[in-house]
Amino acid sequence: MVKDVSIIMDIPVYKSTLIKTTELLLTWIDQGKMHQQIVTANSEIIYKSKKDSKLRKILQRAALVTADGMGVVWASRILGDPVPERVTGYDLLHALLQLGNERQISTYLVGAKPEVVSAVAFEIKRLYPNVNIKGYHHGYFDSVTERELLEDIKEKQPDLLFVALGSPRQEFWISDHLTDLPVKVAIGVGGSFDILAGVIDRAPEKWQKLGLEWAYRLIREPSRVGRMAALPKFALSVWKDKFFRRH
Repeated sequence: MVKDVSIIMDIPVYKSTLIKTTELLLTWIDQGKMHQQIVTANSEIIYKSKKDSKLRKILQRAALVTADGMGVVWASRILGDPVPERVTGYDLLHALLQLGNERQISTYLVGAKPEVVSAVAFEIKRLYPNVNIKGYHHGYFDSVTERELLEDIKEKQPDLLFVALGSPRQEFWISDHLTDLPVKVAIGVGGSFDILAGVIDRAPEKWQKLGLEWAYRLIREPSRVGRMAALPKFALSVWKDKFFRRH
């Protein structure tokens, strides 16, 4: 686990930029470090970890937790220990693939629907032709196909494992299996495969810069309204933490 972190609701969030985070992960790969779990955490996941002890332990012992949403960046500023910027799963995926393209790093993709993950593999090969995609599998597996998937990953031995099963399922899945897999770095990337495959649109850059990507997604996907209820609860918890730190 890295040491330069901001503690938000007992979760250590890495205080770094996208570029430095990417360089650190590629250094770990070059050094042959194994079984490094990376969590790209938004405010919803951090708040959920308050009541889910298994999730909280995963976040606390992960090799790295990044600030996936502006809510996390905001919280770090309120608590007086600011994280410099968001490091989202989608941006980290592209940054790693871009640099990995230069170093011919290998990867394996898990998650999304069958047609989506195959489209993602095609798009990665188009954008980053030197990245070695050793395999991919959709996220709709049962116990039998899961065993086959795990055996395939063991056989292929990728440097990077991208898992897009949604949070917190992807965090649980990585944590449950990573030590048995010959993988250096495993990252949960949420809905990144759907965006990369063109199934859903990412918020325009101006919405991202204003920290309103969550609002854009809510407008496009009204079914997310239940999940968004965690945001005001997260904000209230942050202010409580700030008060008790002063006293």
